[in-house]
Amino acid sequence: MVGAEMKVGLVRHYKVKKDYPSQFLISARELDQWFAEYDESDIELGRTDLGGIEWNRCYASDMSRAVHTAEHIYEGEITQWKMLREVPPPSFRTKVRLPLMVWAILIKTSWFTAPRSMPESMADIRKRADAVLDEIFRQDDGNVLIVSHAALMMTMRKALLARGFRGPKFGTPENGKLYLFEN
Repeated sequence: MVGAEMKVGLVRHYKVKKDYPSQFLISARELDQWFAEYDESDIELGRTDLGGIEWNRCYASDMSRAVHTAEHIYEGEITQWKMLREVPPPSFRTKVRLPLMVWAILIKTSWFTAPRSMPESMADIRKRADAVLDEIFRQDDGNVLIVSHAALMMTMRKALLARGFRGPKFGTPENGKLYLFEN
C-alpha cells in the first residue's frame, strides 16, 4: 500500500574509477575481467542535491559503489539489498575480439535477440523491480531514497509510473543525480 503523498528518490551510484580497456579490440574473456574489476573499483565522490526532502528511509544495492554513494549522501541507517543490484551482463563464449562499443551494443541487444544468453530476462528484471517496490511500499516508511544502478533504475522508473507515480523521463541516468517520483 502506498502512503499518501509519498516520494521515491532514485539515485545512481557515483562514477566508478575504472577506465575503459586501453586496447581497441578486446576478447569476451577480457570484457568479463573488465566487468569484474569495475564491480570492485572505488567511486569518485560527488555532490547530490536531495531536494531538501526529509528522506525517512534509504535502500541501497549491496554492491560497494552503491553502498559508498548511499553512505555519502544519506545520514541515517541504510538497508543494503541484493535485489537492487545491477542487471548482470551476459557472458559471451567466443574467441572473437571486438571493439568495446560493439560489445556494448551486443549486450544491449542480447535481451531481444538472444534472451537465453542473459543471466536475467527482461521479465525477471521487471519482476525484481516490482518485488522491491512491493516490499518498500509494504514497509510504509514515508519518503524513500533508493541508491542503485542504471539498468535497474530504468526498469524501476517504469514500475513507479505504472503505480501512478509522476517523475522525470531519463535514458541512462546520470551518476549521483536524484530522480524524484511522487504519487
